[in-house]
Amino acid sequence: MARKPLPPAPANHDRWLISYADFLTLLLALFVVLFASSQLDKRKALQVSYAVTEALQTGGSAPREKQPPALGVVPEPKAAVSELMASLNYLRQVLAEEIRTGKVEVHLDPRGLVISLRQAAYFPSGGDEIAKSGLESLEKISRTIHDLSNPVQLEGHTDSAPIHTQRFRSNWDLSAARSIAMLHLFEDKYDIPGSRFAVAGYADAKPVDSNDSAEGRAHNRRVDIVILNR
Repeated sequence: MARKPLPPAPANHDRWLISYADFLTLLLALFVVLFASSQLDKRKALQVSYAVTEALQTGGSAPREKQPPALGVVPEPKAAVSELMASLNYLRQVLAEEIRTGKVEVHLDPRGLVISLRQAAYFPSGGDEIAKSGLESLEKISRTIHDLSNPVQLEGHTDSAPIHTQRFRSNWDLSAARSIAMLHLFEDKYDIPGSRFAVAGYADAKPVDSNDSAEGRAHNRRVDIVILNR
């Protein structure tokens, strides 16, 4: 006896949900990438981006011990930050008098440990020769630099008053010359390898105070010794 033909399978009207879900997944990944590229703290944002991408690729089953690829992201050097905090406290103690009288300012910023030397205490007006009266505090600073392995940037800054002398054609020349003078001092007098340093002259491009007052201009005339985060 012949079998009756089977009825045709009912049409699957829900297949579009699969494509719709794939579209939503791609859209989520796009938003994550846009979020990562727009944040100021790109280190954390890229970690979020990596985590979501990894979850999408593995279905959330990636082993916990797996580490993200580099992607230009470097974990925060907690040990180095701890060292810089200890150095900050040390310098605040040994430079207490210089800090009290406004010759030196010491603080941490995102780059690292910043030791700001006021020009009036360490250089003559319009010159790049380090004053002998400043050597005692510079020796204390050199001990901290010597005890750390972090790179150091020496940054010269001036106020907005233009300078044009036989030796210095502009504030750019003067600010760079003061940075170089500090480099030679640490290298020659305190035996710190010059390869650890970078020098920069910013003229009046990075003021920390207004140039509209004598006090503000005095704050802007400085050399910053920046012990950088590793």
